[in-house]
Amino acid sequence: MHDDDELLATHLQELRRGTVVLACLLMLDRPDYGYALLDRLTRAGLAVDANTLYPLLRRLEKQGLVTSDWNTEESRPRKFYRTSDRGAALAAELSRDWDELDTVLRSLKGAS
Repeated sequence: MHDDDELLATHLQELRRGTVVLACLLMLDRPDYGYALLDRLTRAGLAVDANTLYPLLRRLEKQGLVTSDWNTEESRPRKFYRTSDRGAALAAELSRDWDELDTVLRSLKGAS
């Protein structure tokens, strides 16, 4: 990989890291299982690797930001995640901050 490509990839990864947290908290306002969430994120334009998403979901659950329940009614048991009240409050706060940052960045781009 060319040095500039590697540099870009590193910074894109940093930029997206927090974005994926917010996206998951917003999208899990209704229960969903990991693979379906991966698909929804990809279709929304935010491709995430499974090796990134599953540890993230476990971390969010440990932090009390999402809850999970096993659905064993189908032939294949699936763990469904849902944003908790605490996670919804955090998502609202992060969304407000995101909107403020977006306004600032748009202003900075227009000023150049």
